[in-house]
Amino acid sequence: NTAFLFCLQINLRLILVSGKTKEFLFSPNDSAADIAKHVYDNWPMDWEEEQVSSPNILRLIYQGRFLHGNVTLGALKLPFGKTTVMHLVARETLPEPNSQGQRNREKTGESNCCVIL
Repeated sequence: NTAFLFCLQINLRLILVSGKTKEFLFSPNDSAADIAKHVYDNWPMDWEEEQVSSPNILRLIYQGRFLHGNVTLGALKLPFGKTTVMHLVARETLPEPNSQGQRNREKTGESNCCVIL
């Protein structure tokens, strides 16, 4: 039974900015917010220096993108029984989805005029 349950879970290797890592097992139904709360509630002893004040500021980064709190692991189509690597960072807010694209458009806009302050 335990082996069967393991096959239905997703193994996440979470990496902190400091480079410390820890692996956790999650269900495909778990959301990014669920994961942040679980990690906060089960904060590893060797991560003590990186302890945060609230689970609400923990953010997951997967393939270079911040995951919004309601995104589930199942929606990301992560493989069962294999290890998926994500970064875990403390950040108050998430960047706007298109803020970088907007900035790039502004830089390459058709207008060549300047604003002098």
